[in-house]
Amino acid sequence: MITHLLYLHGFRSSPRSTKARQVEAWVRRHAPRVRWWCPQLPPSPQQAIDGLRAELAWWPRGRTAIIGSSLGGFYATVLAEQLDCPAVLLNPAVDPARDLAGHIGETTAWHSDERFFFSAIDVDQLRAMTPGALARPSRYFAVIATGDEVLDWREMSERYRGAHLRIVEGSDHALSGFDEHLPHLMHFLQLAPSP
Repeated sequence: MITHLLYLHGFRSSPRSTKARQVEAWVRRHAPRVRWWCPQLPPSPQQAIDGLRAELAWWPRGRTAIIGSSLGGFYATVLAEQLDCPAVLLNPAVDPARDLAGHIGETTAWHSDERFFFSAIDVDQLRAMTPGALARPSRYFAVIATGDEVLDWREMSERYRGAHLRIVEGSDHALSGFDEHLPHLMHFLQLAPSP
């Protein structure tokens, strides 16, 4: 039974993202006893993973689950492989070292005026932490939009072959209409009845 739920946002995003707020509202309404945590992730991949590992060390094994969007989906995979916990992935980044190499330099966050610097070291950190083949694909549920304008849905589908896949025709990287997918991912995490 899941008692602790971690949500990981994507690159340049924050806990104020639409999907993060929708999941939080669902948990508060339907599973108020579940511990919810959606931290602001630092730009440094290594700092992000180290900080998450430090907190998750206190969470109960066998009752923890992770939801991750885009780069957060990559981080969720890194952690799920280490913790052997279920993970829900929303248009997950498959090779962020490759995809974010073109974003080196100063940039801004989506939900604030905060500026940060994304460096070649950050790209190297992503490359170094990339997991190999999934040990247990069945512990993953991936929602993948064929209309994702940032990531290739075929590459995502191939990476998570053997996982529970929900392929969404059209849509976009933000997964517009995300609320219609919530019951399915919460059912996978055994936090909701079958939709």
